[in-house]
Amino acid sequence: MPVLGVSVAVLIDGQVLLTEREDFAVWCLPGGGVESGESVAQAAVREVQEETGLRVELTRLVGIYSQPRYAGGGHSVLFAARVVGGALALNPSEVRQARAFSGNSLPDNLMWWHRQKIADALNGVGGGVARAQDLISPFPPELTRAELYALRDSGELSPAQVFAWLCRHPGPDAERLEVGH
Repeated sequence: MPVLGVSVAVLIDGQVLLTEREDFAVWCLPGGGVESGESVAQAAVREVQEETGLRVELTRLVGIYSQPRYAGGGHSVLFAARVVGGALALNPSEVRQARAFSGNSLPDNLMWWHRQKIADALNGVGGGVARAQDLISPFPPELTRAELYALRDSGELSPAQVFAWLCRHPGPDAERLEVGH
């Protein structure tokens, strides 16, 4: 199953904050996996704070980067951000050091696939929106598509009525703009 992750280009005075990974001693953008129950924007903010101690505000959705041939496939959502609080306090189980670099002085031992992400972030690429939508599932997550269709076909409701019941709107606070306009 493909993995969904986030990366964050924390921009500081025209430079980008990079972390040196504890496990392989290579530089990269802060980031990690999206956990169950959180949006990609929430994951991005959490990952920066967990790794660096800094609180950030996401300023722009830069793009989505896919690695479909890597270990079952992976997709990473890249955000640009600015520091709004906290202090640099590295998580030693994940990060050896953190530094801001200009686009023309990136470290040699940088994860190669982060170079394009960094260039895109520094060059202002992107500008889309990220929204969280609280679509709540009324059935267990292990329910297969075949079982869902059997449920759809077992009653007296039309398929559209079953869908409306399964995916009903939870209320006025169900959608939140997290990044963008």
